[in-house]
Amino acid sequence: MSEMRIDRVETVIVDIPLRRAHRFARAGMSAQPVLYVFVRTAGGVTGVGEGVVPGGPWWGGESVETMQLIVERYLAPVLLGRRVDEIPALLGDMTDVVAANLFAKTAVEVALHDAWARHLGVPVHTLLGGPARTSVPVTWALGTESAGTVVEEALAKLDTGLHTSFKLKMGAQAPADDVDRIVTVTEKLAGVAGVRVDINARWDRLTSLTHLPALAEAGVEMIEQPVPGHDLDAMAAISAALSIPVMADESLRTPADALRLVSSRAAGIFAVKTTKSGGLRASRAIAEVAAAAGVPCYAATSIESPVGTAASLHAACTSPASGWGSELFGPLLLAEEMLVDPLVYDADGLHLPDGPGLGVELDPAQIRAFRRK
Repeated sequence: MSEMRIDRVETVIVDIPLRRAHRFARAGMSAQPVLYVFVRTAGGVTGVGEGVVPGGPWWGGESVETMQLIVERYLAPVLLGRRVDEIPALLGDMTDVVAANLFAKTAVEVALHDAWARHLGVPVHTLLGGPARTSVPVTWALGTESAGTVVEEALAKLDTGLHTSFKLKMGAQAPADDVDRIVTVTEKLAGVAGVRVDINARWDRLTSLTHLPALAEAGVEMIEQPVPGHDLDAMAAISAALSIPVMADESLRTPADALRLVSSRAAGIFAVKTTKSGGLRASRAIAEVAAAAGVPCYAATSIESPVGTAASLHAACTSPASGWGSELFGPLLLAEEMLVDPLVYDADGLHLPDGPGLGVELDPAQIRAFRRK
């Protein structure tokens, strides 16, 4: 089937403004840079994938600029002349050329799936085994702002009917002050919304064991990644000490990481990000490990545009382990719509789009408007 052979790989960086600034423990942003990778076949089909990181290279060492270089100089030559349905072989050959760079590889891997599915006239989720669900609930993420600012935004989001849980960033303040802020927010939202927190690996074991019990007592539902990703012993100790689950994010990138987390009892929930793991297949493999161990998964976010969000949605909806919903709110935070037909959010969550491939079509005018010069 020569029409499935790849004859062109192109990349574009866009900078999409946000509705409001989003702040992490170590960084913040008012626009989200996104790398789009387009894989075109001899049959005239184009698949698209997205490379994106949350707020820059502080999280995983990659940026849209490094991704673009890796894709254009090293990964594209591996793809040209090959078939889009040779994904396992292509992934192996790409790894022989580039050892890590999972965010960059995600953009390519998703584009390959999108192109292959479009050739077949089926949704990407068909290539992943079919859907276990057709929508996922969406948690809204809040930054490190004051309790009053956070509560005001949370209450406004509750009024939309789209969200019933919120995840707050921590780690930018002294631990005691940060805990006081979260307790205040949790008390204000008690009975109307769930509260989760993400410390982005900013604390150590002692700080976590000292301060996190107060959050559990206040009604916080879940703690995400309190300590650095490598410290599984601390994650296990914290998990054992708390009455609420600890979710692994920075500790979890690969299926091998998932296995180590299960073996060490270091996490009660897995944050599965298609972007950080190298794509759809690795995300599915992580979810399979989780399902076998009885660990629920959460479709996490790097604040993707609708393309990356759709990819994560296809992965999450094919996994029976996705028991903790999602944080796929990225398109709602963007100030500009990048698709011809927007993704559908409602009280039931984010819905799988219809149509072949990812089921989304980028608006060429928006690409031109926000393309980095």
